[in-house]
Amino acid sequence: MFDRPDVGERAILVHIDFSSHDGTEDPDEFRELVSSAGVEAVGTVTGTRKQPSPRLFVGEGKLEEIRDAIVLHDADVVLFNHALSPSQERNVERELKCRVLDRTGVILDIFAQRARTHEGKLQVELAQLDHMSTRLIRGWTHLERQGGGIGLRGPGETQLETDRRLLRERIKSIHKRLSKVRRQRDQGRRARKRADIPSVSLVGYTNAGKSTLFNRVTNSSVYAADQLFATLDPTLRRLELPDIGPVVMADTVGFIRHLPHKLVEAFRATLQETTEASLLLHIVDSQDSRRDENIDQVEGVLSEIGADEIPVLQVFNKIDLLDNFSPRVDRNEQGLPVRAWVSAVSGEGLDGLYDAIVERLAEDVVHYFVLLGPTDGKLRALLHEAGSVLSEEHRETGETVLETRLQQRDWLQLLSRAGKSEESVRLDTERT
Repeated sequence: MFDRPDVGERAILVHIDFSSHDGTEDPDEFRELVSSAGVEAVGTVTGTRKQPSPRLFVGEGKLEEIRDAIVLHDADVVLFNHALSPSQERNVERELKCRVLDRTGVILDIFAQRARTHEGKLQVELAQLDHMSTRLIRGWTHLERQGGGIGLRGPGETQLETDRRLLRERIKSIHKRLSKVRRQRDQGRRARKRADIPSVSLVGYTNAGKSTLFNRVTNSSVYAADQLFATLDPTLRRLELPDIGPVVMADTVGFIRHLPHKLVEAFRATLQETTEASLLLHIVDSQDSRRDENIDQVEGVLSEIGADEIPVLQVFNKIDLLDNFSPRVDRNEQGLPVRAWVSAVSGEGLDGLYDAIVERLAEDVVHYFVLLGPTDGKLRALLHEAGSVLSEEHRETGETVLETRLQQRDWLQLLSRAGKSEESVRLDTERT
């Protein structure tokens, strides 16, 4: 659809600080993004301005500096650490006679490389087409209307108009297919809800160590690497936790500063795992110098997708990179765990993390000493079968005392299966 050169391997990076803008992008993070895209950054052009130029984003002098850097380093692509408008991107490309991509384009390229599942590929393509739809014109500036004359009469539209129509049809088709995938995901979530299985979703800034922690906790082999957006497709695994039973854990795509809105929209089906989780594990890179800013960015995206009301347990990862730091669990004024300090690589602090997860999920766990008579054999067998018996004591009177610990809903289900009501069960109230 585009008559353009391919994305090159050698890039000039452009980063401008604007005094009129808040929340300037991080140049170091942009270099990591470019590296994750598989592109070699051979030069960087920096500068300061009060505000972007409407036509070229940068000034004429800075444009000449970028042009000299392209010639000096034999670069074939210029990457801006900013969001460019379609006209700015087109104008700069025309002036430099070189492929130009903005920050959103780089992120989309990484996503396109990392998507593995059918759903992930569809979501990336949708985001790319939405981004591309406003930039079609630069691909066809050399074409006029379709040829006329006998045998050559076209539909009366320019090639650009034809491409826009095809683009709209493709976007419509992808939306239909994603709707089908979304329905399938909803069915899986409804089934888990019917079975009353809690779900724990890992969220966090990209490269915070979510997949490494996920692999360590679930004994999985999800792809994990020291690069941005190593994980794109969500992965679900079943996990058994004491007192809780089966739990579904989800590893999700990482967030990033100023994540393009179109990407959030395209990945809404994937992020649904986050919005309907019982507990969010917010993974934080504890040794990152912009740790607090990254936390704010993640909380902003969670608010955008409607997940800001879900209980959160912060997990400060990579403590093995901190000097003389021991794992611990921080609690709030009510004694509830709110932060666990761990290392997914070395395994330090994972026992405390497990206990904190159980504690946050097990807010409705009941601890009973149940008095059973000779006719209560079925209830005794069901409690043992559920693995909720901590101890068993036989008295001279013929009664049995079972110390049990399980969730309230499981207790009620077992009573129902045993044909008993809560009122009919005798408890040792002095010990319960």
